Amino acid sequence: MKSQTVCGGHVTAAGLRARAVFFGLLLLVTRTGWSADSPMAVVQQTTDAVLAVLDDHSLSSADKRRKIEDIVYERFDFETLSRLVLARNWKQLAPEQQRQFVDEFKRHLSLTYGKNVENYNNERAVIIGDRAEAHDDWTVKTRIVRPAAEDVLVDYRLRKQGEQWRVIDVLVEGVSLVANFRSQFQDIITKDGAAKLIDLLREKNAKGEPLKS
Repeated sequence: MKSQTVCGGHVTAAGLRARAVFFGLLLLVTRTGWSADSPMAVVQQTTDAVLAVLDDHSLSSADKRRKIEDIVYERFDFETLSRLVLARNWKQLAPEQQRQFVDEFKRHLSLTYGKNVENYNNERAVIIGDRAEAHDDWTVKTRIVRPAAEDVLVDYRLRKQGEQWRVIDVLVEGVSLVANFRSQFQDIITKDGAAKLIDLLREKNAKGEPLKS
């Protein structure tokens, strides 16, 4: 398919992956001819809303983060994301623990990546391809174009839940968000158990700290 460019987010060299993940979803747009229920058409509405927030100079960074969280939360399937991250450990949790993990992991992602709102600088994103995946998933391939630095490749895996497409993984330069957290969390689970992971996430979230601090 032909490449297409749109306004997007600035990703500096420091914290490349964190910034790319945060801005990644915001850089997706539809192309003319996509059906109304395609992954790209759904995300187009999200992008328009997010860019409107980022371009609103009357809002503080904190206000922008809160508004963007509300928008992006509708486009990520956090339960599926949590299942994929925990893998076989998911079934070891009681239903209430599963709910707690989803809530704390969702908050952890916001704390980890939300600070990058300040780095938005009207860069461009280019859609370079898309493909169907197993389980009826869909991958959208993009490139974040940065005039003063190397481009960043970002892939998005989406899955249709009911009538809506939702993001279940983000890959930055081939590194999966799901795989990255799965490895990190597995170390904690192996040592202290899944319940301890939930407690640790809750503790770090309350302090506004990343998990490894």
